[in-house]
Amino acid sequence: MNLLGPQNVLCDETSPYLLQHKDNPVHWRPWGPEALDLAKAENKPILLSVGYAACHWCHVMAHESFENPDIAAIMNRLFVNIKVDREERPDIDTIYMSALHALGEQGGWPLTMFLTPDGEPFWGGTYFPPEPKFGRPGFPQVLEEIARLYTQEPEKIHGNRDALKSVLNKIDDTSGEPQLDMVLGVAHQLLGVMDMAKGGLKGAPKFPQTGLLDVLWRGYIATDNKELRSAVTTALTHMCEGGIYDHLGGGFARYSVDADWLVPHFEKMLYDNALLIERLTEVWLETKVPLYKTRIEETISWIAREMTTPEGAFAASIDADSEGVEGKFYVWSADEIDAEIGINGPWFREHYDVQVGGNWEGTSILNRLHSISHPPSEADEEKLKSLRQTLFDKRASRIAPGLDDKVLLDWNGLAIAAIANASLVFGRTDWLVMSQTAYRFVTESMKRDGRMFHTYRADRLQHRAMADGLANITSAALALFEATMDWHYLDDAQGFVSELDAHYWDETNAGYFYTADDAEALLIRTRTASDDATPAANGILPGLFVKLYALTGDEHYRARADQLILAFGGAVTKNAFPHGAWLASFDTAVNLTQIIIIGEPEDPARGVLKATTLDLSLPTRLVLDLDAGTELPDGHPAKGKTMLEGKATAYVCTGPVCSPPVTDPGDLRAALEASRLAPED
Repeated sequence: MNLLGPQNVLCDETSPYLLQHKDNPVHWRPWGPEALDLAKAENKPILLSVGYAACHWCHVMAHESFENPDIAAIMNRLFVNIKVDREERPDIDTIYMSALHALGEQGGWPLTMFLTPDGEPFWGGTYFPPEPKFGRPGFPQVLEEIARLYTQEPEKIHGNRDALKSVLNKIDDTSGEPQLDMVLGVAHQLLGVMDMAKGGLKGAPKFPQTGLLDVLWRGYIATDNKELRSAVTTALTHMCEGGIYDHLGGGFARYSVDADWLVPHFEKMLYDNALLIERLTEVWLETKVPLYKTRIEETISWIAREMTTPEGAFAASIDADSEGVEGKFYVWSADEIDAEIGINGPWFREHYDVQVGGNWEGTSILNRLHSISHPPSEADEEKLKSLRQTLFDKRASRIAPGLDDKVLLDWNGLAIAAIANASLVFGRTDWLVMSQTAYRFVTESMKRDGRMFHTYRADRLQHRAMADGLANITSAALALFEATMDWHYLDDAQGFVSELDAHYWDETNAGYFYTADDAEALLIRTRTASDDATPAANGILPGLFVKLYALTGDEHYRARADQLILAFGGAVTKNAFPHGAWLASFDTAVNLTQIIIIGEPEDPARGVLKATTLDLSLPTRLVLDLDAGTELPDGHPAKGKTMLEGKATAYVCTGPVCSPPVTDPGDLRAALEASRLAPED
């Protein structure tokens, strides 16, 4: 393809987001050497626009500016315009988002960055209106001024460029040895920033922050501190009953724009829902709150119904907008509800906060926040369920938001792991099959020449896997191993780690780079343990490595876990807030608890011991449900352990030490509860 002609060339892309822009009058090009070469040949700055298909403000800026022929003409005259899907190219997004942060901006999407022809950032922002408002200059004025500075005052451009390059290329010393009780300390510190009345962090907007909830929950499990428990359950309950949850179709929106969990940013992302399924499952194990189980069931049903591709993998997201209006698909008026469910309308509306004047912009977002302290009776809940189904069926006649159906390795890894774990906890073989089907497609069809790829759509693979993708699919393999005891999954996990070691390992500072050594060369090669919207690879891997060490006896995994802990322990000590995954993983690495169940295949007592193991929260858990005679690796603390007096037997192993053999479920529960509590000083 010749990209040097004056045209929009996005029509050959696979990303639904890029395809949304293929008919813009802007001469968009995808990121690549051709676009950079054009900028050099014409000595024009690059306008880089990064967004994603489900992003509301991306749509707003597109409608206002990119579809406007006059503004497009300015863009085409003054810039080489590059459009990037941040989900397809998170490697690009993370670099230029970091540059925006270095400029003192909060960040977000659409990301609008201005670059030299060499791809070096010198200025940027997020959303720009077509004319001055919201305290921001109009986009045409920004374009003209940036182009003027580039041609008439290049020293200012060069000064900004050099300052940003200096920040981006600075290698911070992230190393340090963490305190063994760091997770407990951070959990208690987090209480100071939590909204103990409504859940989540204080103020607005409110994001699920599942990584921080994980840290708080682990602190509760280890100390039995009820305040830590309440911080987690309050947040989860408000999310489950708030407007951030789709009460008709299931699934959680990305965040709430207000402090009450009422008004969602209506887009639904696979990763948020995967992480919330994981958190809800773990907390349900301890609390047995029916609401949590219901939300898990409904959310997995939503993924099965609306987010599963024909190949059986999981799609990326559902748009915030339909018919060009944010949230239109989801909101209701009192008259609409009364018309659909008749005499039950006022009763239903009372339960779901549907007011005559609406609770948001003249319409109503369904929620049950006002009834958290007095939930419906079981009989009322059944009646509400039937009425919700009626409204769901009616909603299906509306024009639905768009689906971004690309398959992402990292997000699928999260979803497969969460659904596989839920299948184990709740005994749902249908969920297990669902996770296995997705796993099979991803691991077979997203691999080429022995290497995993980041994204699949329209029968095309794009871009080498990022480290997060390989880490998350390793987690998925181990979750499926635990759910099935099929050792082929363990072999797969080791293969993914081998790919990480071969192409991502930082020999100088330890840790894994975000991109492979043979991926497209970008401005910098990033390496971090800080979570973004999803957990960082260097965050989740220590716990996975300790599990691999336990299952294989291979000292390489133990050494890698130690290297990652020491490589980033200093960064976490300085600022724990963005390191929820690392802290949880560190807890697992330090406190891994293996429950070894040995028995004959058809012995019901073996199933009772396993059910007992899965009847309480133990976040550092690894369950091995083994047939008698199964060989464990050399060095495993339970190697050589057998059934006691021919009965199904369990051992609780922490570090190199195992409990005495246990055959009674009550004794096993007592041993598990004892293993959870942190030792007192």
